[in-house]
Parts: sequence; C-alpha cells; structure tokens
Amino acid sequence: QVQLVESGGGLVQAGGSLRLSCAASGRTFNNYAMGWFRQAPGKEREFVTIISAFGGWTTYADSVKGRFTISRDNAKNTLYLQMNGLKPEDTAVYYCGATSRFRGEAISDFDYWGQGTQVTVSS
Repeated sequence: QVQLVESGGGLVQAGGSLRLSCAASGRTFNNYAMGWFRQAPGKEREFVTIISAFGGWTTYADSVKGRFTISRDNAKNTLYLQMNGLKPEDTAVYYCGATSRFRGEAISDFDYWGQGTQVTVSS
C-alpha cells in the first residue's frame, strides 16, 4: 500500500502561482511513477502530468505545458507540482497518483490516489 496526501491548494488570482505537494508513505516511493490529475466541477478527472520513478522524463497535458512543472524528491518521498500563470480554467480538485507502470496517462493506469486538494483561480 502507498498512502498519498496532497497539500498546497488554495485561492489565487489569475496569473498567480501555487505549488502543490504530495507526501507519500508506505512502499518505496521510487518504485512508482507519479502523476497529477485534476477534476473540475461537473467534469471527469483528467490527466495533468506524470514523472518517471527517478525523474528522468516527464509528460504534460497540452493545456498546462509551459506553465506547470512536475518534480519529485525521492529522499523526502514527496511529489511537487509548480503551477505558474494560473487561469480560471485551472480551477479543480488536484489529485496525485502512483503507478507501478513505467508510464501512463489514464486513470486506470494508477494504483493509488490521494484525497485531493482544491485549487481555485479567480478572474
């Protein structure tokens, strides 16, 4: 089992920045690729970004490319999401997930999820 706890969400004005964190416990953190998804009200959960187990590669959704940066600190068992240039359409609950697959962008690819953290961007 892997337990994931997100933090860092909040209310920010358009153009602002936030950094989300996801603290992991349980099984060895660097056994897993880690990702961020988000779910806006009335919409399905969608892929945002993923990072490989040792941070060698990343993939981003087109909607966040150039504005968001995923990173991880395996010594601290923590995943991060730096979000810059936030837009009202980024408003959502953000979830971190862990996958034992080499890579994946589908919800079904992920084995463990956190409880989510709310990000609200005002215009």
